[in-house]
Amino acid sequence: MATPLPQRGEPAISAQTQRSGGVRPAVQEKIALDAVDLTFAPDPATRRLSARAVLTVRAHEAVPVLMLDLDSNYRVRAVSIDGRRMASDRIQRPDGQLILSTPLARGGTATVAIDYDGTPHVAVNAPWDDGLVWSQAPTGQPWIASTDEGYGCDILWPCLDFPAGEPGVATLHIVAPAGLKAPANGRLLGIDTLPDGRTRWNWRARQPNTYAIAINIGPYELIEDRYRSRYRNIIPLAYWYVPGVAGGETEARALLAEFAPTLDFFERTIGPYPFGDEKVGVVQTPHKGMEHQTINAYGNDYAKAPEGFDWLFHHEFAHEWFANQLTAANWDDYWLHEGFASYMQPLYGRWREGEARYAAMLDVQRNNITNVAPIVRDRVLTEEEVYEPAKGGAGTDIYYKGSWTLHTLRWLIGDRAFFAATRRLVYGTADPVPGRAALRLDARVPGAGTRGGGTRSRLVLRCLSAQRGAARTGRTAQRRYAPAIVAHRGRSAVPDAGRATDRRRCPAPGGDTGGWRHPAHSGGRAHRHRSLFARPASLRRGRRVSGLDRCEKEREMTTTWTKRCAEMAAIFMIGDGLLGLTQPRRHTDLWRERALGAEMLVRPFLSRPARRQAYALVQIAGGLWLAERLRR
Repeated sequence: MATPLPQRGEPAISAQTQRSGGVRPAVQEKIALDAVDLTFAPDPATRRLSARAVLTVRAHEAVPVLMLDLDSNYRVRAVSIDGRRMASDRIQRPDGQLILSTPLARGGTATVAIDYDGTPHVAVNAPWDDGLVWSQAPTGQPWIASTDEGYGCDILWPCLDFPAGEPGVATLHIVAPAGLKAPANGRLLGIDTLPDGRTRWNWRARQPNTYAIAINIGPYELIEDRYRSRYRNIIPLAYWYVPGVAGGETEARALLAEFAPTLDFFERTIGPYPFGDEKVGVVQTPHKGMEHQTINAYGNDYAKAPEGFDWLFHHEFAHEWFANQLTAANWDDYWLHEGFASYMQPLYGRWREGEARYAAMLDVQRNNITNVAPIVRDRVLTEEEVYEPAKGGAGTDIYYKGSWTLHTLRWLIGDRAFFAATRRLVYGTADPVPGRAALRLDARVPGAGTRGGGTRSRLVLRCLSAQRGAARTGRTAQRRYAPAIVAHRGRSAVPDAGRATDRRRCPAPGGDTGGWRHPAHSGGRAHRHRSLFARPASLRRGRRVSGLDRCEKEREMTTTWTKRCAEMAAIFMIGDGLLGLTQPRRHTDLWRERALGAEMLVRPFLSRPARRQAYALVQIAGGLWLAERLRR
């Protein structure tokens, strides 16, 4: 008799496995994962998972044992340390953990290989309840996905199950049944065909969140594009969809068409896409969605928000900046992920349609604020202690109240200070560029430990503390305090106060060169949703506006005059060079005296026509080079 397949909620998990984050054992806080190499081979026929994890562990301080988190539903078959197999009596499996009796000196490293298998927990209602999702595509083929933000990475692989436990690099090998595909995080290294017809998809991702590593397997079709950003780097765009689910290729391509304008909005408003050397990736899933780094899960059935864009795609994509690039080191600061991602949508509405749309979208969010609990409680918490109201958490207020907190802060300190502070919060620098923002950053205050309240949301607490002196010192003092927001891995992140206090100056998220430009902003061909994308009439008539729209106009005007001056210089260099080449004596005699200072320039060429002709060739070459630069 066949063993019945596990159903939703089976097999049960313990409270330890369900716990992600919170106060950790001291021995875990003393180690880090420099790299992980993970192999997953799920079997849809039995709903079991065979896996192998090779972890490069480094010790900050000496530890007597290595302690990892791993769901007890998995059986550990073998463990080796630096290539030597461990005896079974040195391997302990207390509830939801894996303890290896091998000491590690301060600064030491060890390569730990773990072979394990078992029946992973089946999600009850992903992504709100975590685990594996075993579904079927319309063709009847397996369609598999995983989520683990709430319960943590230990439901899938042996890890350090708290936000700061993310690995430096993750190499993934996902084995898919014959005829199926397995898109995953990072860059595709290659696809291997196994003797039994299965395929192994090999990927590598830079510093993914612990919960961002995900399994996605199905009969996917891939549509791709390439995007030249305003920072002039080329970013691959990829969407894996299942034909017949909520539509087909037409709907899939319509979603892919949203990638470019959304990407340009974020790059202009915040800064460069943090993972441009890997990809912008989205995969259709049998659950609603999740911010899996460079392979965001999408299950929104192509539903548009009333404002005309796909709200779920936009929200999960926002997490590439606010969760995947910036990562709160303590779940108590969860609102930095969800509050920023939620606030980006009204800002996107403002970018597309103006202030009225921004206000309307914020009003909808305000009506969803419950105020049942603080969004920050100033202590180390688990994910569910923040997300679940039944456990004292703020629930969805980390989204909506977080968004309104940022709206209030922006109003209080002004656009320039707000966006400069946000850029430093995300990148740790005021001037991020692709390639220099490769290091992932945690929102951590300098000198603070991770066991106590060292991951405070200083972005708001310090900025709003300046409000106390507003009556005496005015708004400039408020703005002066605002940038002192947070630090990244021990480095101060206080921007230049002098620059930040000038509210009238434009934020500088990278300039206006390159990048996708919306037809309503560039005068290009009208979009088919013209009424949703067009600027308000007041802006089309040229009325002066504030914020990013005004700054865009100022940058465009500056760029235009720079090009005009360069063109005049090219014309002068070529023209003056031709005259000097063909008529060297007459040209120098004409300007030899009473020429408003020009006589000083021609003096080296008097009675030396050959020298003047040689200089003319240099002038002509320089003018042609400048003209060619302008043509590009």
